[in-house]
Amino acid sequence: MTTLNAELRTFYEARQQQIPAEVREIMQGAGHELAGSGQADRALTVGARAPRFTLPSATGQSLALDDLLTDGPVVLTFYRGAWCPYCNIALRSLQQHHEAITARGARLVAVSPQIPDESLTLTEKHDLAFDILSDIGSDTAKQYGLAFDLPDDLAAVYDKLGFDLQRVNGGHPRTLPLPATYVVDRAGVIRWAFVNTDYTTRAEPADILDALAALN
Repeated sequence: MTTLNAELRTFYEARQQQIPAEVREIMQGAGHELAGSGQADRALTVGARAPRFTLPSATGQSLALDDLLTDGPVVLTFYRGAWCPYCNIALRSLQQHHEAITARGARLVAVSPQIPDESLTLTEKHDLAFDILSDIGSDTAKQYGLAFDLPDDLAAVYDKLGFDLQRVNGGHPRTLPLPATYVVDRAGVIRWAFVNTDYTTRAEPADILDALAALN
């Protein structure tokens, strides 16, 4: 069975052939700058208490971390948005493993800075059975140490590509979260963490399942 990151790498390599050299250079430069910023090292990791939040779901229902934890551990994953093809591949992979996650007594929720309407469209398009939460302004991502601002040249590239982050992020077009996934136990403590500045790399669902198994 192909791993998620093998699938992401195959997509990345094909995608590079379609992107103009000057755009690739801007994207790679921004990636190197973010990797060297130390941002990933400042993000919350294993042993930290997971910051509490209450966020709207795609259907407008407010979901609080405390309420989610009453039923068992939570798998909390942060992604950039429906405009990001790597995020879509990762979310589809999580959906494929959703039954296995719930079988281990856990609740899976995904968080992005997008408005609920965008989350609803994404949920319907990929037939996602887990909740997608809207962290408009990235306040929750900031609490987890994940939020960063796009550099000017990369923001301009995204505008030219038609991502329209001004609209889909509810007036906060420059702030995005690092891709990250946490396993939070019922006591609200982070027991497993994946954080990476490279948006083409994501947490492997098999590793998430192993982390959940280790809680028991």
